Amino acid sequence: MAWRSSGATNRDLVENMWLHKLITHPQVKDAFLRVDRAHYAPSFPYDDSPQPIGHAATISAPHMHACAVEHLLPYIVPTEQNRAPRVLDIGSGSGYLTHVLAELVGDGGTVVGVEHIKELKELGERNMAKSQGGRQMLESGRVKFRVGDGRKGWKETGEEEKKWDAIHVGASAAEVHGALLEQLKAPGRMFIPVDDDGEGWSQHVWCVDKDENGEVSRKKLFGVRYVPLTDAPKK
Repeated sequence: MAWRSSGATNRDLVENMWLHKLITHPQVKDAFLRVDRAHYAPSFPYDDSPQPIGHAATISAPHMHACAVEHLLPYIVPTEQNRAPRVLDIGSGSGYLTHVLAELVGDGGTVVGVEHIKELKELGERNMAKSQGGRQMLESGRVKFRVGDGRKGWKETGEEEKKWDAIHVGASAAEVHGALLEQLKAPGRMFIPVDDDGEGWSQHVWCVDKDENGEVSRKKLFGVRYVPLTDAPKK
């Protein structure tokens, strides 16, 4: 149970999520064990609860991050067919999930975190740099943080034709934006919370798959409460 998964240490937190089957894949468990949430959550880092990180943004509860990784796992780990997975993390916020994803893509993979607020993009970079492993990933280019409108996805300069094997959206979208679908590889998968009513009062997470022929299918998973995927606040 999510509300019983908190712990006194990072290992306690992860082991409790494993015990309550919020994490079910050993690869996912190992990745979460390698990323200390204390580097990303401003207080009570081992509570299984969301926390504000400034700029009207939050770091999601660990069990929500675990759920996202479990659903995206087949598309973010290296395989014989794809030794260099490319993952887009929209609304990267604290950088915590970005780091966990990077643990899974391997040395040849890439994870790009996109934030529409410059200060949050810089926060993610600073948080990752708190650990040796995080610094190495930033220095090698396995992880990159960028400022941009997540509703438009992201195209790295010089890699405009490359698509994403997996896309995680960490804020509630008004719709499954066309640019995100266009940038999703075939096959590929997107994990995205979407407003049901356009007002943000009702939201559900959707798992959006694109098969090898480019056909798109969507599955509604469960209700959530996320901050909206919007324009950056005006200063």
